[in-house]
Amino acid sequence: MSRSLVTWVIVFLLARVEAADIYKIVILTEQESGPKESAFKGGLRSSRGDIELAVTSLDVDRMNEEASYKKLCEALKKGVSLLLDVTYSGWPKCRDLCAANDVPYLAVDFTIRSFVQVVDQYLRTLRNATDAAFIFQNEIELDQSLHYLVAYSTLRLMVLNQLGPNSIRKLQTIRPTPSYFVIIADSNELPDLFNAALSTGLVFRSDTWVLVQTDFKPVSYNLNNLNCSVTQIKLEESLCCKFMDLKEDCACPDNFKITDKFLELASQLIFEAVKTLKDMETPWEPKEVDCGTKGSRGQISSEFQKVIEKLVGNSSVLKFEEDFKRLHYQTYFEFRSFNRSTPPELAPFATSESADIQVHNDSDIKPLRRFFRVGTTLAIPWSYPSTDPDTGLVRRDAMGNEIWEGYCIELVEKLAEDMKFDYQLVIKESFGKRSPNGTWSGLVGDLATGQIDLISTGLTMTSEREEVIDFVPPYFDQTGITIVIRKGIRKTTIFKFMTVLKLEVWLSIVAALIMTAVLLCLLDKYSPYSAQNNPRLYPYECRKFTLKESFWFALTSFTPQGGGETPKSCSARVLVSAYWLFVVLMLATFTANLAAFLTVERMQSPVQSLEQLAKQSRITYSVVNGSSTHQYFKNMKFAEDTLYRVWKEITLNASSDQSQYRVWDYPIKEQYGHILYAIEQGGPVPNASVGFQRVIDSENGEFALIHDSAEIKYEVSRNCNLTEVGEIFAEQPYALAVQQGSRLQEEISRNILDLQKDRFFEILTAKYWNSSQRGQCSDADDNEGITLESLGGVFIATICGLILAMITLSFEVYFHKRKKRTQTTPVASGGAESKNPVGAGPTKLMYAKEFESAVMRNRREFTEAWKKGGNNIQFITVQPRSHLY
Repeated sequence: MSRSLVTWVIVFLLARVEAADIYKIVILTEQESGPKESAFKGGLRSSRGDIELAVTSLDVDRMNEEASYKKLCEALKKGVSLLLDVTYSGWPKCRDLCAANDVPYLAVDFTIRSFVQVVDQYLRTLRNATDAAFIFQNEIELDQSLHYLVAYSTLRLMVLNQLGPNSIRKLQTIRPTPSYFVIIADSNELPDLFNAALSTGLVFRSDTWVLVQTDFKPVSYNLNNLNCSVTQIKLEESLCCKFMDLKEDCACPDNFKITDKFLELASQLIFEAVKTLKDMETPWEPKEVDCGTKGSRGQISSEFQKVIEKLVGNSSVLKFEEDFKRLHYQTYFEFRSFNRSTPPELAPFATSESADIQVHNDSDIKPLRRFFRVGTTLAIPWSYPSTDPDTGLVRRDAMGNEIWEGYCIELVEKLAEDMKFDYQLVIKESFGKRSPNGTWSGLVGDLATGQIDLISTGLTMTSEREEVIDFVPPYFDQTGITIVIRKGIRKTTIFKFMTVLKLEVWLSIVAALIMTAVLLCLLDKYSPYSAQNNPRLYPYECRKFTLKESFWFALTSFTPQGGGETPKSCSARVLVSAYWLFVVLMLATFTANLAAFLTVERMQSPVQSLEQLAKQSRITYSVVNGSSTHQYFKNMKFAEDTLYRVWKEITLNASSDQSQYRVWDYPIKEQYGHILYAIEQGGPVPNASVGFQRVIDSENGEFALIHDSAEIKYEVSRNCNLTEVGEIFAEQPYALAVQQGSRLQEEISRNILDLQKDRFFEILTAKYWNSSQRGQCSDADDNEGITLESLGGVFIATICGLILAMITLSFEVYFHKRKKRTQTTPVASGGAESKNPVGAGPTKLMYAKEFESAVMRNRREFTEAWKKGGNNIQFITVQPRSHLY
């Protein structure tokens, strides 16, 4: 190249520099600025025409703003024409400094502020949310959003970067569980973040997840495991066309980035504003600013703002906020709801321009109800899994979770209905125990640490639990501990009435009957005053007490009609009187014992109290391992040992007055120590179901379970073989539990009192402790009447008597006919005895004439006696006809 050409180029460049106007611009960026800020600064450094922007960049350290402010002041002393604030939220201190010194100031907001703002507005206005968890795709966008959320949002927030294992664990364990979950990401990261939440079971409530997409690229989700509705917020497609200055129905390129396009337009806008002010010949020289003194007022700052407002007014995608002197891009959002069967491509239910949300008329958007995690555990009848009556398997909902039922479950459902909240059951294995270091396990531990919001199960109020949790007013009457045992099995036999008396008694009665019959026969035979030995005194027919008649008399004396005609002799009557006294006493004894034996038999229980149970050795007893009942006996044993130690120290103290403690017996019982020893020897049962089954299997009532009285009453009301014995002891109330200082305590307490007024708890008690179910038991009432099984032998004896009578009748008929045949003699037709031998000729057989002769003779004697003096006849004996045969 020739020297003349080089000289010409240098002169041209120098002439151009001298001709160009240089504007000093200071750009404020965050300390962790990204590539977007670098690209924006690079675009401003390039000169356009006769305008050159000298850019000075300054990073703002949010952790040490004072140091950053000093650096800013040093830069401003060198002169500044325009200050551009590209920090995430703007720097109010810098804005005020520029306003005081008439330095044009412009904040360029390229962050995702608009997306966070519209989500915040949606949750607070349409969903009435109080808390939410925000999930971002990178730390830069998280920092951008925090400045707005901390400064303007009223939500209780949880922010996360990505959804790694640690973040997912935090979301699963945080208490209380956030009401809403928001993912803000572009089309590349949004599906992965949502699928990670879906695969770990975090998505289980409808309308609680909000997916915000920051670009225009179509997104597809894996909805196979989605069982609820999800809300999607996305930019309108027409906004992309406006940025590209194309028609509204254009196809937005997949690689289009709205922030990159906005920064490009923002740099063009700044050049246009500078050029406009230059064309207007507005004086605009770099101003040296001293942060310690207040500068002079001018017009350049207001003129610059007017130009910016005018240029933004001509744009359809840029927006300027006068109050904050902030330039940002316009946004238009669409709100859609989708689930597994409804894709997100359907028509939106709402749209918005920036944060102004407009809900469509046909959309029903309701605020989401509050959500609480309710802890419970197996405690019949308070809370237990619901089983299918056909298969016996535990029923599950659409999400695969177990369905539970019970007294406390229905109470929570009623509270959820009245207080308008949703809940999720958290199942634990136990109520919890306190460890030596003071921490709790189980439900109490989870509530104390915030893992759950409420405990609803058969939890009793204790002082040690109240140290870490709060209770609401009790929902159930005082309950405590009692004993359950199996009823004795009645040994049914048809000859039950025979067991009233022992065998030796029955044999003694039979012996008394036989002895009485024999003696009566002997006395009637040998007494000179008996009827058969004194015919002159007893000329009429009297009862002869043969051995047969004596047995009949002794036997029929046990019947109400008595034994019939009594003997005539005095000795026999003395015997009969003594025998009748014996019969009366035996009948009275048998009747009384039979009634008591048949009606009170099942009312008798082998034990009637805890003291009796502890003193006997036939019945073994136990408690549920680790239960409150088990702990009660441990505490009572410890109290007994402590009292004994204190008593011993007092009595053995030489300085004390021994006469005051001189007692015959040890004043403190050791029954709880004996009970706990017996329990430990037999071994506690693992759970209540096993304990009740052992009681049922012990048919002879040789095992008793000491357990919660409410659960025992429930099992007794449903099992005919169980009975509750003894008085309730160690009474304590049942109540719901909340975290200490929880706002739920007062609210639930008011609702508990309202439910008590409405008799809601009485209805639940009648449902779960329904004694009418025992009506299905054949022996439900211990005072039932005498059954046929008990007295079946009486009817069998009667039937046997009838059968025996028929057999006897057949024998009587047989012997009577045989007797008639032996009393038949051959008589001739003329009245004389036939001389013909048998077979010599026809003969006529007939009865003897004794009867007719006796009748005629008695008639003649009666007639003669009457003629001699009928007035002297004392009696007339009339004999039955059968007696004469």
